[in-house]
Amino acid sequence: MTGAVDWRPTASRRMLELRAALLARTRAFFAARGVLEVDTPIVVNAPVTDVHIHSARVMLEEAGPAQTGHRPYFLHTSPEYAMKRLLAAGAGDIYQVCHVVRALERGRLHNAEFTLVEWYRVGVTLDALMSEVEALVRELLDASGAARASARVSYREAFLQALALDPFTAPLAELAAHARRAGFDGAATDRDELLELLMGTVVGPRLGEGEPTEEASARPGRPVGLTFVHGYPASQAALARLDPQDPRAAQRFELYCDGIELANGFHELTCAPEQRRRFEQDIEERRRLGLAAAAVDERLLAALAAGMPDCCGVALGFDRTLMLAAGAERIDDILPFPVERA
Repeated sequence: MTGAVDWRPTASRRMLELRAALLARTRAFFAARGVLEVDTPIVVNAPVTDVHIHSARVMLEEAGPAQTGHRPYFLHTSPEYAMKRLLAAGAGDIYQVCHVVRALERGRLHNAEFTLVEWYRVGVTLDALMSEVEALVRELLDASGAARASARVSYREAFLQALALDPFTAPLAELAAHARRAGFDGAATDRDELLELLMGTVVGPRLGEGEPTEEASARPGRPVGLTFVHGYPASQAALARLDPQDPRAAQRFELYCDGIELANGFHELTCAPEQRRRFEQDIEERRRLGLAAAAVDERLLAALAAGMPDCCGVALGFDRTLMLAAGAERIDDILPFPVERA
């Protein structure tokens, strides 16, 4: 006889009602703007190559007389690749609300399975997409959202403000010294790894709080609650274009609120050869770091080669937005069943 198993949800009935209401608001927001809701597979053929994101592998039995055993599939970490294939096929402006799964993620703000709102706008600027993200987040935060000012600050300015260093030119030793002061043991030696550590532990948690910088736009007299950071280093472009005015920077932004990262957006890269080069660079870095092997998603590259339209896209963490709307301290408080009780 085993011990008692806790079968109960971690979210209250009130929280379930709020989740349902915010999902309905999200769909109404896009319906009013003529953006088509789509639904793509959660089980996909290729993992992501990004060294900071870890795909969960699943094994499915093959059916039929030619069955040769099991073959690996993966749970998607984002619907991005499939949605870009729809864009290349002429779907136009699209959005999706879906569950995604990422391995090695658990904590106050992380659960292995979580909900993303991801959307793509054809022929819009990154500035216009930031404005739309802000409008949706304000809608979801309701009265709390209306009371918040907003700011837009460059990645470089965010580091200068928080650490008095320029992330594009600071010597590696200076980055490592700041990382040690932040509590890291000095094992990280790669520039991007150090920048990621500092953004995640020092710079990011200060964003969306206090007064805006000179580059920010905010209404006087109100604390800055929604801060967009743009112009990430080119080495962190992922699937974004580089800035034609400054090739050191990518046309990428993230949204922070009360020190919590909510969204990640790109002016999407449409060049298949460049995307392949980045994927292969990721794969080599994964080998160097001893991470699980990953393969290039040939279907995505074929879609890019066929011609994906000029567009901008963004993924918004719905659960974290719900946390802010509810005043919750932990992601478990707004999930029916976190991974340990799934």
